[in-house]
Amino acid sequence: MSDLRVRGAISLLLAVSLGLLLASVAVGHVVKEAGPYSLEIGWEHEPTYVGEANGVQVIIHDADDNPITDLATDDLKVVVSTGDQQSGELTFEPAFDLEEGEGPMGQYNAPIMPTAPGDYTFHLTGAIHGEPVDITVTSSDETFDTVRGTAEIQFPVKVPTLNEVATRLDRLDSRLASADDAQAAANRALLVGAGLGLLGVIIGAAALMVARRAARTPRV
Repeated sequence: MSDLRVRGAISLLLAVSLGLLLASVAVGHVVKEAGPYSLEIGWEHEPTYVGEANGVQVIIHDADDNPITDLATDDLKVVVSTGDQQSGELTFEPAFDLEEGEGPMGQYNAPIMPTAPGDYTFHLTGAIHGEPVDITVTSSDETFDTVRGTAEIQFPVKVPTLNEVATRLDRLDSRLASADDAQAAANRALLVGAGLGLLGVIIGAAALMVARRAARTPRV
């Protein structure tokens, strides 16, 4: 019985240790290494939906699991891409107040709002205390969330996406442009018609004057 109890205690200890290890990694993040530093990378808010304010999040610890809290704004940057679209370089801001000792220490966020569903790629560059960082990660089941559309959670009315709104506006602009073109053509035709009518009046008046003069001239 004592052996069974010992084995049970060891199994419980291993399970608790594994649970704590998994809990120490932010949900929906992937862990990458840069020299002695570990970086947990993912979205600031998950699940991640189109049209909602979000951010690229990185949580940084050293080899002794101490949070890195002294990065400058330009130490790390990230470029976000999806499909054939790519953002400019985004900078990170601390998500903690070091003076007050509040917030998740070592956590930094780069705000961004995803506007299209699909997989996103984060390319982090820069340095941590002189250690170069060049890391590229892409959303997947093993890393962090793929951006989702909001249609499935909308109720009772489905709100059009930004792309749908933009498409409708483009169509409306095209129609207005066509209407403007038609109106411009009608105006030109009216001006041409008025000009031709005026020219006809002038020619008619000149012909009438010529006819009257001819009538007044005595025949020999």
